[in-house]
Amino acid sequence: MAALASRRSGSKNLETFYLLWLDASVNATEENIQAQQCLRTSINCLETFENDEQCECYIQSLSSQDRVVFIVSGRLGKVIVPRLHSLRQLSSIYVYCMDKKTNEQWANKFAKVINILIRLPQRMAKLDIG
Repeated sequence: MAALASRRSGSKNLETFYLLWLDASVNATEENIQAQQCLRTSINCLETFENDEQCECYIQSLSSQDRVVFIVSGRLGKVIVPRLHSLRQLSSIYVYCMDKKTNEQWANKFAKVINILIRLPQRMAKLDIG
């Protein structure tokens, strides 16, 4: 996880890794706040979004050399992942939801969806960042 927000030295192609989290309640529930605190102990660049359009604009504003590890709620993921999946910046997607079975139906169509998680805090170490 330490590779996040780091740059390759000695290379013309500098890569920055971002961890972005999109969820309408990303800053509203105790579980999400605790998960953010856990992530921030290891990661310098965690950005949270409650609005899919703002998140999409942010990702599209990044350089094509930048890489995004994306955590998204099932509801918003169903809307935004089809729009963003082809972007070079997006390296991997984790769907964080309450109903794994329902979200597997749409998420399995996208190769960058690495996992569908029911409980994010216990899975922090398993996120393939970088």
